Amino acid sequence: MRKVYLDYNATTPALPEVVQKMLPYFTEKFGNSSSLHSFGQDAVAAAKKAAAQVAALLSATPEEIIFTSGGAEANYLAVSGSVRLLPRNKKIKLITSQVEHNSIYKQCRRLEQENIEVIYLPVDCEGLIKPETLNNAITPDTSLISLILANNETGTIQDFKSIAKIASRHKIKLHWDAVQAAGKMSIDVNELGADLLSISGHKLYGPKGSGALYVRNDGQQPKFYTDTQNVPAIAGFGAACEIALANLDAYTAHCRKLRDRLEYKIRQIAPQAKINGCAASRICNTLNISFPGYYSRALAEQLDREGIAVSAGSACDAKKDEVSRVLKAMGLPPLMLFGALRFSVGKDTNAADIDYTVEKLAEIFITALDSDGFTEIINPEIL
Repeated sequence: MRKVYLDYNATTPALPEVVQKMLPYFTEKFGNSSSLHSFGQDAVAAAKKAAAQVAALLSATPEEIIFTSGGAEANYLAVSGSVRLLPRNKKIKLITSQVEHNSIYKQCRRLEQENIEVIYLPVDCEGLIKPETLNNAITPDTSLISLILANNETGTIQDFKSIAKIASRHKIKLHWDAVQAAGKMSIDVNELGADLLSISGHKLYGPKGSGALYVRNDGQQPKFYTDTQNVPAIAGFGAACEIALANLDAYTAHCRKLRDRLEYKIRQIAPQAKINGCAASRICNTLNISFPGYYSRALAEQLDREGIAVSAGSACDAKKDEVSRVLKAMGLPPLMLFGALRFSVGKDTNAADIDYTVEKLAEIFITALDSDGFTEIINPEIL
């Protein structure tokens, strides 16, 4: 049976070159970066090199890079860390959106329990925030704007230029969750107007357990330190960022070609299917598509039995039976919500993978229609 992985937004395999960069720091270069001797200084040098590699991917400086255990920790440091530095004798207001990753959304819900006001901006049917909606939500109490740059479920890229102008005009710190964007589009923290920006290693062919928070160096930013750095992961993460930057144009072209091939062929076998997200502003590898009348979880399970890995939602919600909060915020009707699948292609995806996937999808649809006992088709009357 053919094995096809189309869930690169959930995680990517570490590149062999990345693993090779990591190996010495498990063995002969095992020193603690807090130590002053030569073993420790080898680790310090590896971390400094990785900081430069990450910074280059973001058009930042190495001094502005803080290594974390992943995107979730970077997001936590950006939002909750910023809040903790604010005087608690003044009213605090944060602005985010209804389509954020859970690592932002859930911590904002927790912050509300601390009497911090959080505004969750609505989005339109393509998942886009209207700049005027953001502008109208800002008050003198607004301390931070935290938004996802490229959505992990739909791939929709926000109008970052307009958002950056608004944040700058009001002199409000702006945080971008760029976990799904890094390695799939050009990232320039200055163009983004970013004061803070989060990325993750395992989304761009680096090791799990690695990530970074960019913090703009304006002479007032605090520094975060860890006692013992995860040097193997940091070295691998830096290497992955360097490779991502060097291959960005070729990688995005490869993914876009295959994503578009998949979309075209699915439309041929399922003309009733609907693409979710913004077609004009979407990361290169992501296709979120609703099959009205079908349960996405059932479709994903059937595809898995054929050796094809896709997602019925974001990875952090994969074990839940709830419909997507992101798609619900976009106003999808029930039939579209229950039938949404996310396909995300990557470096090792090829045309044969796409064709095999569409072939098996077509077989599943035919079986569903021909079988009186097929119970995974949604009855619209129950919604």
